[in-house]
Amino acid sequence: MEKYSADNHKKRLLASRNALFLLFALPGVAFATWISRTATTRDMLAVSNAEMGWILFGLSVGSIIGLLSASHFIDCKGARDVSIGSMFFMIVGLICLGINIYFVSSMGAFSSLLVFGVGYGLAEVALNVEGSSIEQKLGTTLLPKFHGFFSVGTLVGALSGSVAASLHIPILYQFLVISVIFLLLVCMVYRFLPHGTGKKEKSRNKRREKRTSLRMEKKVLLIGLFVLGMAFAEGSANDWLPIVMVDGHEQSIVAGSIMYAIFVLAMTLTRMCSSYFLDRFGRVAVVRATIMMAILGISIVIFGSNSYFLAFGVVLWGIGAALGFPIGLSAAGDDRENATSNVAAVSIIGYTAFLVGPPFLGILGEAFGIRNALLAVLLFVLLSGIVSSITRENTPS
Repeated sequence: MEKYSADNHKKRLLASRNALFLLFALPGVAFATWISRTATTRDMLAVSNAEMGWILFGLSVGSIIGLLSASHFIDCKGARDVSIGSMFFMIVGLICLGINIYFVSSMGAFSSLLVFGVGYGLAEVALNVEGSSIEQKLGTTLLPKFHGFFSVGTLVGALSGSVAASLHIPILYQFLVISVIFLLLVCMVYRFLPHGTGKKEKSRNKRREKRTSLRMEKKVLLIGLFVLGMAFAEGSANDWLPIVMVDGHEQSIVAGSIMYAIFVLAMTLTRMCSSYFLDRFGRVAVVRATIMMAILGISIVIFGSNSYFLAFGVVLWGIGAALGFPIGLSAAGDDRENATSNVAAVSIIGYTAFLVGPPFLGILGEAFGIRNALLAVLLFVLLSGIVSSITRENTPS
């Protein structure tokens, strides 16, 4: 009887894991679907690049609101409810965005992106809390693979957006189709998520909780510092790698796009295949190896010149940047009593690096040249390497 119960429990956990694979991919699909049509959106709204920047700012504002409020909602409702709620925010935001682009409303597009951003920010925290919980219960490394599915989602979204653009499919129709598929998939899998993950319960031992909190605050701060550098390395490549290749290395626009595709592919494959190495060698050893690859890869991109050598550097950069963020989240989730707040805090730091880092790099690039600006990325990755031991797995006392 006990064996039957244990088997059922394992099956439920595996079903939850599989549902999370899909739920991690969906925000990637939705986000890349929108990004792939930004040029068409700008032309349809008849706005300048500066005005388009302000419209895009709605997504940043919404994302920050979602990130900062996620921990509170998870404490009250649990990660499952917040995860599903966030998906509906993204669906509504995407549909409204398509409608407002169709009716040429810049303010409406800004508001729609704000709603979409709130859902995106909530999802990033809630899904990571769920993923961290499943990872702990199954006793195997899963967060890098979850993030790998997000990367797969971005590839699917970018591909579908490119096809829609080449076939001149109206944005409204494309966004409606994606939203309907999104909704159907969420309705299919939400029931497999466990109830109550991350929901706060009153502690009966205030003194012990206070001591633990002080100890964990220091650890979370160091994990945040580690994630800051690695997220900056990933975000900088996402925003600037094609431009670095075109402006910094005088490559063609097509070559710049190919280099970026190589980076995304290297990062996605690394995340999908990393669990074996993490379980066998541990987080710290794998993190340090990938950081060395990132340092070497970024250095090649800065100082290299041969196209094939640059491609090799991009591969190393992609492998090196792939695991820092998800491993940092795994480390933040080690303390089950404070997993929600810890994962939320590290998520906020990581996604802030995505939002703030690339514009900072643009300012440096304007002053010193875009290749020289990447030295700042190199410095932050080195800083992550210095504090990388903070990701070590907890050992039973």
